[in-house]
Amino acid sequence: MKVAGPALGGVLVAVVGPGWALGWDALTFAASALLFSRISLKAKNVKVRTGFTADLREGWDDFRSRRWLWVMVCQAAVIVPVWLVGYQLLGPVYGQRVLGGAAPWGVVVSGFTAGLVAGAALALMWKPRRVGVVVCAGTGSMAVPLGAMAAAVPLPVLAAATALAGSGLAVSMTVWASLVQERIPADRLGRTLSYSTLGQILPVPIGYLLAGPASQVFGLRTTLAVGALIIAAAAVVPLAIAQVRGLCLAPLVVKEKACPVTGAITRMASPGSRCSSRLP
Repeated sequence: MKVAGPALGGVLVAVVGPGWALGWDALTFAASALLFSRISLKAKNVKVRTGFTADLREGWDDFRSRRWLWVMVCQAAVIVPVWLVGYQLLGPVYGQRVLGGAAPWGVVVSGFTAGLVAGAALALMWKPRRVGVVVCAGTGSMAVPLGAMAAAVPLPVLAAATALAGSGLAVSMTVWASLVQERIPADRLGRTLSYSTLGQILPVPIGYLLAGPASQVFGLRTTLAVGALIIAAAAVVPLAIAQVRGLCLAPLVVKEKACPVTGAITRMASPGSRCSSRLP
């Protein structure tokens, strides 16, 4: 459904109009909210907190003490708004002006979601050691669709470009999520990553405000080309930092344990030692 949904959405817009398509989308969100409301979670023992301000301070201290984390957040603060502006805001405009409407743009979006699925499957099978390099390469692949639109490539080539970006994004997100959960203690994870999320989304409204005037002054394709160059540059710059290049996932160590009663062997996997103990 993730792959077919965007294509069907494009067809739906072309057949019944955007209003009915958005109405159906709203109904699916309402249905999702209803289903989520039926999920019951068991309460767990939670550490007593010292207060909201103290939690913020503790999260900030932990965030800024990890150079590799705030460097990558600075990267995301550049790439995320540029990608959202180029793909989600200017992309449909490109689809209307160059491709001919919502239906072909639905094919492009389907390519992206197919890439997400393929990248997620790859991330399940592949456990890269050099996470910093993989994340930078994955985010850098998001420059490809913007460059493809700037070059006005044929529709199949553009769909392939978005598929590449989707797979790169899925892999980078998966390995990054594994890394931060491995490196940051569980009792500080939420507070620390809240600053990470804030840093990524804070520039987004500014990007949306600047996108319209930029495309009017410089042209749609020129704006997309500049966006592609910005993403490519932002993807490479963090690799100049040794801590980012040295980011890695600890290999899994499989231990065997025999049951004292039955003698059955149980194999358990747990993270081994880090490949760079100098990183916090």
